[in-house]
Amino acid sequence: MQTLIAEKPITVIRPLYYLNATTAGEFGEQLTRAIAVPGVVAVVVDLGAVTFIDSAGLMALVSGLKQAKKMGRRFSICSVSAGIRMVLELSQLDRVFEIFESVESFEAANSRAPNHW
Repeated sequence: MQTLIAEKPITVIRPLYYLNATTAGEFGEQLTRAIAVPGVVAVVVDLGAVTFIDSAGLMALVSGLKQAKKMGRRFSICSVSAGIRMVLELSQLDRVFEIFESVESFEAANSRAPNHW
């Protein structure tokens, strides 16, 4: 269902099509595993292929963010479509998540950061 690309220290997860009650459990498990991998300092969820998200999908993302913070890892999302962005804005989660245009923009922003990995 999801594509997991492990590139220490950054792990990119690309869920496909729907993040809903049917898929959120598996997605959440993948997030949990990806965040817990030793040597990973950041997890980026690339939502470019996601066409629908519901409250279960949002909760999976929030749970991933909480786990990442607890473990001292960075958690970001990117490639957010207009429809998904609207859901994030309506739920005010756009204020909670660090959102980038793409994985490349995340990497570029962090290559300029003084505490780069």
